[in-house]
Amino acid sequence: MFLRLDLQFFAGEKTEKASPKKRQDSRKKGQVAKSQDINTAISLLAIFGFLSIGASFMGTSMFKLFQHSLSSYTLMPVTESNLKTIVFEIMEQLIYILGPVMFVALIAGVAANYMQVGFLLTGEPIKPKLEKLDPIKGFKRIFAVRALVELLKSILKISFVGAATFIVLWANIDQVLKLSFKPVIDALQVVGALTLQMGIVASAALLFLAVLDYLYQKYDFEKSIRMSKQDLKDEYKNTEGDPMIKSRIKQRQREMAMRRMMQEVPDADVVITNPTHFAIALKYDEEKLDAPYVVAKGADYLAQKIKYIASENEIMMIENRPLARSLYDQSNIGDPIPEEFFKAVAEILAYVYRMKNKM
Repeated sequence: MFLRLDLQFFAGEKTEKASPKKRQDSRKKGQVAKSQDINTAISLLAIFGFLSIGASFMGTSMFKLFQHSLSSYTLMPVTESNLKTIVFEIMEQLIYILGPVMFVALIAGVAANYMQVGFLLTGEPIKPKLEKLDPIKGFKRIFAVRALVELLKSILKISFVGAATFIVLWANIDQVLKLSFKPVIDALQVVGALTLQMGIVASAALLFLAVLDYLYQKYDFEKSIRMSKQDLKDEYKNTEGDPMIKSRIKQRQREMAMRRMMQEVPDADVVITNPTHFAIALKYDEEKLDAPYVVAKGADYLAQKIKYIASENEIMMIENRPLARSLYDQSNIGDPIPEEFFKAVAEILAYVYRMKNKM
C-alpha cells in the first residue's frame, strides 16, 4: 500500500524536462522566458547613445522653436485660425525633434524582444482572467518567492543605478562645483553632458543586471514547465493515441485484410503447399497482369484455412515444398510472383489446366 503511494507520488513529481509540444503550447499562450529589464536597459542605452550623437541638433532645433515662438507667436492676435496654426506648427516641430528618439526607442524595444523570444504574436496574456481577482491568490503572490526576488532585483537596480550616477558625478566634481560661476548656456551644456554620461553608465549597469535577470527568468521558466512522468505518458497518449486502442485497430485491420484475402481464394487457379506449414494461392489473368500473382498466402493456421477453402471450392492443390517456402518469403499478396519462379509456376499451371480440361 505504502509502496504504491510512493510510486504515485514520484510519478506525479515534475522532474522531467518539458517536451517540444509542451514548449510549443506554452509559447502559444505567451509563456516564454523573458526579462522586461532587458527591454528597458537596451531601450535606455539606445536612447542615450542616440542623444550623445544628436543632442546638439535637438538642442539647436529646440532653441529655434522657442526663439520663433517668442518672436512670432506672442505677437499674433488670439483667433481661432491663429491658434490652429500655432498648434500645428509646434506639433510638426516636436515630431521633427522627438520623432527620431521615439523611433530609436521603438526599434530597440522590438530588437530586445526579438532577441529573447523571436517572433511571437499572441493575445493570450492580455485576456481578462477572473482568477487574477482572487484575493487569496493575490495575497499568496505578495509573499511568494518570486515577489522576494523582484524586491531584491529592485534594490539591486536602485543600488547599481545610484552607484553609477554617483561615480560619474564624483569623477566630474570639479565641473559640478564650478557650475555656479558659469553662464547659463555653458552650465546647461555641462549638465547635459553629465546627464548623458550618467544615462549611458546607468543603462550599462542596468543591462548587466538585466542579463542576470534573464538567466534567472529562463531557469524559473524551465522549472515552471517541467513535466512529471505521468504527464509525458498522457501527452504521448493524446498525440500518438492509446497503445491499446492502436493495437486493437491494427488487429481489426489484420482481420479485415484476412477476410478479403480468404474471399479471393475461391478465384485462384492453384494452391501450392508445403503440406503442413505453408500455402500460397496463385491466379493467372492475362488481362490484369502479365504474370501469375499471389491471391492469398499463409502459414500454419492460415495455411490450413486456405487449403480448406480451396478444397471446398475444388481448387487444385499442388505440393511443392521448396517453391511454397520461397513464394511465401519473397512474394506479397496482390503482386506478381518473382521472375525466377516463372518456369516452375508455369509448369504447375500447365498441369492444372490439362487436368481441368480432362475433367
